[in-house]
Amino acid sequence: MDSDVTEISTRLIVAAVALVDERGLVLMQKRHENSMHGGLWEFPGGKLESGESARQAAVREISEELGLTVAFADLEPVTFASGPSNGAGSTELVILLYSCRRWQGVLHCVAADAIAWVKTDELIALDMPPLDYPLAEALAAQLGPVSD
Repeated sequence: MDSDVTEISTRLIVAAVALVDERGLVLMQKRHENSMHGGLWEFPGGKLESGESARQAAVREISEELGLTVAFADLEPVTFASGPSNGAGSTELVILLYSCRRWQGVLHCVAADAIAWVKTDELIALDMPPLDYPLAEALAAQLGPVSD
């Protein structure tokens, strides 16, 4: 085996969602200070549960974290990012990013310290976990700049 390649023994899959409003702004949430990557901004989402598809996890996580209902059909694949979980080790973290422009319900900050609507060209200026940067770059390229 190549010495630059780490053997993966576990894969952790996360479904994340970029909610995009009518102005083209993207909803980001700030992780709780006492959590891993505490105080950093991220796309809402979370780990897939046993037997759950990525879209099912995305729908469930948006409900749990924001109190919103999204439909499977409204989730558009954007990109994915992968790398070692916690920056090292044999666990690979894979984040699947979807965008969504339609939802129902009233937005609540349930599972984060804060939420904010962010312009696409300002996403990569946020302090984020390492794997969120390529996700933000791909999303910004797909959506384009927000016009004032």
